[in-house]
Amino acid sequence: MNASAAPEPRAEDRPARLTVGVVGAGRVGPALAAALRLAGHRPVAVSAVSDASRRRAAELLPDVPVVEPARVLALADLVLLTVPDDALPGLVEGLADTGAVRPGQLIVHTSGRYGARVLDPVRRAGALPLALHPAMTFTGTPVDVQRLAGCSFGVTAPEELRLAAEALVIEMGGEPEWIAEDARPLYHAALALGANHLVTLVAQSMELLHKAGVAAPDRMLGPLLGAALDNALRSGDAALTGPVARGDAGTVAAHVAELRKHAPGTVAGYLAMARTTADRALAHGLLKPELAEDLLGVLADPSAGATGTAGAADGPQGDDR
Repeated sequence: MNASAAPEPRAEDRPARLTVGVVGAGRVGPALAAALRLAGHRPVAVSAVSDASRRRAAELLPDVPVVEPARVLALADLVLLTVPDDALPGLVEGLADTGAVRPGQLIVHTSGRYGARVLDPVRRAGALPLALHPAMTFTGTPVDVQRLAGCSFGVTAPEELRLAAEALVIEMGGEPEWIAEDARPLYHAALALGANHLVTLVAQSMELLHKAGVAAPDRMLGPLLGAALDNALRSGDAALTGPVARGDAGTVAAHVAELRKHAPGTVAGYLAMARTTADRALAHGLLKPELAEDLLGVLADPSAGATGTAGAADGPQGDDR
């Protein structure tokens, strides 16, 4: 006969292992600290300047005091530096100059652009530097904590800290992906190209559908974009479809004419993406060369910075950005 099993202890009931501080209560920091709390760590301090950041801190980290950045370092074993990329080097220098950094303290930044090298000023003071970038868009709400489950993190750290970095990612529910120091800018550019520009394209598409009289553009686009994303992730360029990949120059010309009439601000982006799509379709044998000339003639729009059609048919060109 089985004895009643003891209930699994809840994360919040476990003894805290690390005290956690957040410098910069934007959309990312409070969510990561909340995830670490679920893993048994204890958030103890957060710095926040704007009213919005204070509200986020109060929602995601209730009862955690808002203090100055130097005080965050004084209280925490693990410090999350979650500020905009351009502000990070100056923040690190400033914190090192305060003398608040302690030997053995874990200092983590979440910038995609930088690796661990940007933390050299605090490393010289004895801190342990980690770069942990969650490859996810954040809303600044509790839903972000749930979305961390299965989220990939770009991890860069000194080799001796690799296991510690990966363990923290796993505790937050993420999947560590090791990124070399020198590859961080390229890694971040790739993510921005795929995710940030996607939001712009989808927003433009919804606006145009509204103008075309579609009552629920989101409902129309959802299945289409979901299928396109799934196909692209599975098959890459082989998933290309549509008038550019088919070489339908007349259809593309009609698109450009309509966009000029109803949404001229979208023309340059449409032409740039269409030229890039044509280049990739040609390179992968999806666009027939005999159909490419007329299509590339439509896309060679001087106002968009194109230089002609001959080079475009041979592969990606300098103007195709």
